[in-house]
Amino acid sequence: MDSAPDAGLNAADLPETTDAATAAEPKAVRSLGPLRMVWKAALQYPARIGTALAALTVTALSTVTIPVLFGKLVEHGFSRGSSKAEIEYWFAMLIGVVVILAVGTAIRFYSVSWLGERVVADIRLAVQTNLLRLSPGFFEENSPKEISSRMTSDTTLIEQVAGTTVSVALRNGITAIAGLVVLLYMAPWLTLGLVIGIPVVIGPIVWFGRRLRTVSRTSQDRVADIGALTAEVLGAVKVVQSFGQEARETQRFAEAVERTFNTARRRIMIRATMTAVVMLLIFGSISLMMRQGAIGVASGAISGGVITTFVGCGVLVASAFGSLTEVYGDLVRGSGAASRLNELLNEKPSISAPAQALELPVPPRGKISFEKVTFRYPTRLEVAAISDFSLTVEPGETVAIVGPSGAGKSTIFQLAERFYDPHSGTIKLDGVPLTKVDPLELRRRMAFVPQEGILFAANARDNLRYGNWDATDEQIWEAARAANAETFLRELPEGLDTFLGENGARLSGGQRQRVAIARALLRDSPILLLDEATSALDAESEQLVQQALDRLMESRTTLVIAHRLATVRKANRILVLDGGKLVESGTHDELSKAGGLYARLASLQFDEQRFASGE
Repeated sequence: MDSAPDAGLNAADLPETTDAATAAEPKAVRSLGPLRMVWKAALQYPARIGTALAALTVTALSTVTIPVLFGKLVEHGFSRGSSKAEIEYWFAMLIGVVVILAVGTAIRFYSVSWLGERVVADIRLAVQTNLLRLSPGFFEENSPKEISSRMTSDTTLIEQVAGTTVSVALRNGITAIAGLVVLLYMAPWLTLGLVIGIPVVIGPIVWFGRRLRTVSRTSQDRVADIGALTAEVLGAVKVVQSFGQEARETQRFAEAVERTFNTARRRIMIRATMTAVVMLLIFGSISLMMRQGAIGVASGAISGGVITTFVGCGVLVASAFGSLTEVYGDLVRGSGAASRLNELLNEKPSISAPAQALELPVPPRGKISFEKVTFRYPTRLEVAAISDFSLTVEPGETVAIVGPSGAGKSTIFQLAERFYDPHSGTIKLDGVPLTKVDPLELRRRMAFVPQEGILFAANARDNLRYGNWDATDEQIWEAARAANAETFLRELPEGLDTFLGENGARLSGGQRQRVAIARALLRDSPILLLDEATSALDAESEQLVQQALDRLMESRTTLVIAHRLATVRKANRILVLDGGKLVESGTHDELSKAGGLYARLASLQFDEQRFASGE
């Protein structure tokens, strides 16, 4: 029994089928070029392919043998003078072939279906593995929701191609060739006209196929749009209903569905026309042959058994060639799907480990520095997110970063974790430039607590140990205790084994934040990145979370993005950003007295707090 490879497929295992890779191929072949990716994946299981091909060949030949045996029965079983033993012999032969056909069909079906499922599973794994290597910049320009739709709808088409379509194509191909051999043997002159007409049939298939591939790819894009729109709207259903936008969203969805239908209608029209043209050519040729056969029987040149076999094989050959038009249409659709997946599989990460990565100092110190750094996001190249930014954070120091929305605060975190590389300047960790370090090693030395606790659809244990998968339950509970999360975690129905729902939906916002803090504690990294973890919490939850953060920050180098300025008074330094530039730096008292941007922001916030408290 074949099994999945230990490591699965990766981008190197599958061929690139971009336009450049196929530019040298004939145009008639190029439309199916991306399917080489499916073939390469299937080649991981040669034994299964061999079994499927053997069963397929046996069933195809058995199918052609049946009309031959019918002809023999007509010759020997339906004529006077035939013995009972002779009749029984040919009937036994027919039953034997039918049994072989049935068993072979079952083996073929299981083998090709298994192969289709296995190939799709490997391709999905390979694509997902490559996606996880890509930097966040890729997902700025490519919607994750649209990508997830590719991973479902496109792989479903590939499963159909690998598990059904290719098998049907090969079976019909073998059946057609074997049938032609029988026809040539029995009536070569009658069959010669059919053989000459085959190129006439293939021509329209190729011509229509080229048009069909373009429309099929567009059709898949439209289906992906529907999947992305569905995920977007249902994910924000509370907002939709709160603002009474159900009718508008229904209209948007109806327009997307209509676009999908119109594209599918074009695809169906092309396939229907192709099928009609090919059927007309094939069955027209068969009809002409039958006419000549009937004339031969009437003149006594051909026997009844021969014409029975000829008619049976002729119908099989015509049906086989006719079904190849539909099969070709499915192959073209599968090729479009494979092309879309191949784009994801062949995408190269913009952030990767250098060929000769430098080692970070051991033990880690936790010093991080920015030297004249300028950076622009890929989708907003006209505006610098941060410009000529310099900063050195000493080991164990706490530095707060404040400023209005869009000032560049979050950008500093993303550059520190090397999700992006700066356009100019250098960022160093413990004296080593980040571009010379393996990103995995760099990120092991950092723990991140986001503004809203992001949890996974898993149990509490897996969410807590996400930053340290080898943590024991004792370590997990210790971290939960330090994060003020132990009490509510112990009250969960199944404790650490309790499923928390999608994005931790079964927990409150404050509870999710404390789980995120416990996760960072288990990470036990020398550098801590806090994206103001208390800004969206009520007063009681904020107090509990702040206590947990104080424990987390002890003896660690900490960068804090601050939205509530009251939370940064204890920071060693406060940096004030505006328009991507560092405009002020100092302690809370120093900046308050300076009368600059920080003082204005602080005055606004503290006035609001006094007003809210009734002072």
